[in-house]
Amino acid sequence: MKMKFNWGTGIVIAFTLFISFILYFVFSVQSDSKYDNELVVEEYYKHDAKFGDEMKRIQNAQDLAQKPEIKNDSEGVTIVFPASFVPKDIKGTVAFYRSSNMKFDFNVPITLSGSTLNIPKKRLLGGRWKINMEWQYEGKQYLTKETIYIK
Repeated sequence: MKMKFNWGTGIVIAFTLFISFILYFVFSVQSDSKYDNELVVEEYYKHDAKFGDEMKRIQNAQDLAQKPEIKNDSEGVTIVFPASFVPKDIKGTVAFYRSSNMKFDFNVPITLSGSTLNIPKKRLLGGRWKINMEWQYEGKQYLTKETIYIK
């Protein structure tokens, strides 16, 4: 018995091969450790519950007449607070998040003698970084968020 190869048979074979490729790809990515599927934020739901407070702190930072600046230069990242602020009264932390791999995340406490905080380039891998600066000044809390690209 001779089997005819027609359009219907070709379409069924093409769909079968395509679905097999997709399933192979999905299973190989899920099982391979080099494709680490981690959350960007640990304890996502707890973080989401504090969203309203976070928005208030972001608005406080936006309402400032003079805002801190986060600069990316050849030396690294420099955070410049307005000269009108008293440096020793600024408290908080600067969190650096690497969305591709949380192993590279780190925090820097804000301790100032002048109006600038420097993070050397050697601590930062090339690529995209999210910066969350949580700070307080004169009893008011602020949150400044920015994304930078290190070359």
